[in-house]
Amino acid sequence: MDLVAVAVAVLLFTLSVVIGRHLQFAYDVLHLGWPPLYATWRPHTGPGTPAALAVAVLVVAYGPTAALRARWRLLLWAAWGGSMAWCWSLALVDGWNEGVARRLTTGYEYLQEVPRVDDVGHFLATFTDHILLGSPDNWVPDVAGHPPGALLTYVLLDWVGLSGGAWAAAFTITAASSAAVAVLVTVRALCGEKMARRVAPFAVLSPAAVWLAVSADGYFTAVAAWALALLALAATRTARHPRPVAVCSGLLFGLLCYLSYGLVLVGLIGAAVLLATRTLRPLPWVLLGVLPWFTGFTTAGFWWPDGYVTLVERYYQGAAGIRPYGYFVWGNLAANVLTVGLATAAGLRRVAVALPAAARGLRRTPAHGTAALVLLVAGAGCAILLADLSGMSKAETERIWLPFTLWLLPTAALLARRSHRWWLAVQAFVALAINHLLFTGW
Repeated sequence: MDLVAVAVAVLLFTLSVVIGRHLQFAYDVLHLGWPPLYATWRPHTGPGTPAALAVAVLVVAYGPTAALRARWRLLLWAAWGGSMAWCWSLALVDGWNEGVARRLTTGYEYLQEVPRVDDVGHFLATFTDHILLGSPDNWVPDVAGHPPGALLTYVLLDWVGLSGGAWAAAFTITAASSAAVAVLVTVRALCGEKMARRVAPFAVLSPAAVWLAVSADGYFTAVAAWALALLALAATRTARHPRPVAVCSGLLFGLLCYLSYGLVLVGLIGAAVLLATRTLRPLPWVLLGVLPWFTGFTTAGFWWPDGYVTLVERYYQGAAGIRPYGYFVWGNLAANVLTVGLATAAGLRRVAVALPAAARGLRRTPAHGTAALVLLVAGAGCAILLADLSGMSKAETERIWLPFTLWLLPTAALLARRSHRWWLAVQAFVALAINHLLFTGW
């Protein structure tokens, strides 16, 4: 049955490619080079190719065994290091300039606007005035499409002397690769250490790394992942001081709201954590951590709802105005078959089977083990479906949805343990094929 799920996922992606190419060439309505992905067909190799192959071989050969035997703290450092090596090597398949140094400096990206910000107060007070295409000095697309916190991150890097695309990329990859550690911390708190160890190699060797490095959404993914990890520690009282940990979780959730409007949906995954643990104890402390962000930005002149409403208008001034909802409402899901990989497709089948029992078990006791993992994944699935149905995610979801799709990767841990190396090889193959056959926009 796992292979049937994989076949369905492959069929869905194949249909999205065939129908997408027809729509693009016949009607020119998708504005994508290789639908459903924001990419162009360009078979190539690069300096990162040998390193990517080496990382893949090492994780496939030794990852499952090492994850079971290593001391827990060593495993966390190894997961971060392995994820970072995987991200860097995949990025360098496109070369240093195209794959790393220039990725965040293109005409659509944040670093284009960094020189314009010399007074943070004035920047925040007038930010919304420059979102619409017809406004004077309108922001480039990525800045206009996000709250001001995203651009401010790269402005702060510039102010502390880490200027330019290379430093921005290094910061982004370092942050993004830490998301693998956050996943392990979360799964251990909710599901137990045994399950977390089974997740570890899949959290490292994921096709999502193609877009985690180098896109700002990789940085957003890390912020979301650590917000959820700290929430899980507080909710399960795994942390020695759960209240301060909950406040720190809230601080990251608050930051997340000012990095990307759509990431308020990460709250659904947070709700799944609280549901699985059957507690609301951390919630007041989380809200306390969120409060300073909304207070500070609002006092400085940026009102979040105004920014979002103006963004929706800008969104439909661009390609979204002609991109057909009827294609992307399922094409988005097809694109993310590649992001999460075929092992995750097989794991999701097992999640679907186990979900009713996990939900019934909550009537008696907090979820643990497989049941907790199933509920966590279900929360991510709800966030993805709402983002999809909203119509505010037409294309490019292979990177935009990374903070959600990251939480689908642990489903591979539900697959038969004797098959883990084969599934890891499939995950690596998907990532390597994408990066060597296509040139992705991020």
